Amino acid sequence: MSDAVLEHVNFTVTDPARTAAMLGDIFGWKIRWQGGAIFDGLSIHVGGDNSYVAIYAKGAPDKSRENSYATRGGLNHIGIVVDDLEAVEKRVKSAGFEPHSHGNYEPGRRFYFHDHDDIEFEVICYD
Repeated sequence: MSDAVLEHVNFTVTDPARTAAMLGDIFGWKIRWQGGAIFDGLSIHVGGDNSYVAIYAKGAPDKSRENSYATRGGLNHIGIVVDDLEAVEKRVKSAGFEPHSHGNYEPGRRFYFHDHDDIEFEVICYD
């Protein structure tokens, strides 16, 4: 059996364009695709060549039922590996976010930050 590779995660935000721009500025990611999505929503896929995040916002509110596409940030955090932790931390601060919970333990160094929608990101560097 070959190794499995995570291709993408999909999560709900209030403004996919704003989140895509923020992720591009901080991590250097590009928009791979964008367009209409389930429940008259908008999805933007932003990332690198081999993986991405699908950020989604629902269109008109659907009060008839609850579903995961209506839950903003229905996850604990998103971990992103970078080569230069200090440079990324500077970009996080420049974007107006506050890095916190710095750690230096095996297997790497890390910090966390919360975005506009209070979604937590963990930024990791394996030296």
